[in-house]
Amino acid sequence: MGERRFDGKVALVTGGNSGIGLAVAQGLVDEGARVVIVGRNAETVARSAADLGAAARGVVADTSRLADLDRVIVATREFGGGRLDVLFANAGVGTFGPLAATTEAMWDTTFDINVKGVYFTVQKSVELMQAGGAIVLNASVAAGKGNPGSSVYGASKAAVRSFGRTIAAELVGRGIRVNVVSPGPIETPIFDRTKAPPQQVAEIKAAMLARNPMKRFGTTDEVTAAVLFLASDAASFITGVDLLVDGGVGSF
Repeated sequence: MGERRFDGKVALVTGGNSGIGLAVAQGLVDEGARVVIVGRNAETVARSAADLGAAARGVVADTSRLADLDRVIVATREFGGGRLDVLFANAGVGTFGPLAATTEAMWDTTFDINVKGVYFTVQKSVELMQAGGAIVLNASVAAGKGNPGSSVYGASKAAVRSFGRTIAAELVGRGIRVNVVSPGPIETPIFDRTKAPPQQVAEIKAAMLARNPMKRFGTTDEVTAAVLFLASDAASFITGVDLLVDGGVGSF
């Protein structure tokens, strides 16, 4: 095997127990990294960490709780020998529905995890990072679209996109790069975890396909390729960008 892009590096992936997060964690392990994955579901965290092997450690935590994040950082420091080279702040939830049906609880859950969780994950992780470190935030093409039924979700991801710019500007002097990946419709378990009725989820997915120039859903591997590029030295002169992985839906 040739030189791997993440040999000797330590990575932290939130929401790393399923979907895009697990795919990215697997990609990092395959390319030489030691990876800490974080998730709320103890069963899937344990199973995913076991599948990833000895190069991974699972931590059960809710990224919207700062005390939980402190535990994540302690575990990462221990597992990584005091260093952290790559952060993929990926943990997120999808809440969909029209304006009239949005509840305060839906709002709070979405913003606590998608916005507050991402922000403080970055704040606390930066303590372990040195020059050459890379942070990738997972937003969504929804951040820049006016899709009916996605007002709360879209706004939460627009906040993540904003973090990508401002935190990149704050950390550029320390040699730490911050970029955003914005997937379009990707086939992941997030659809199964929405609170919307199955028929509404089916309608949302059908509308996504109809609007997408490529007329298909993307794969987690396609998002992984983009995340690993942004986190690698191949992207050493790139910071503050939003890389759309969306089949063209955000650009056409």
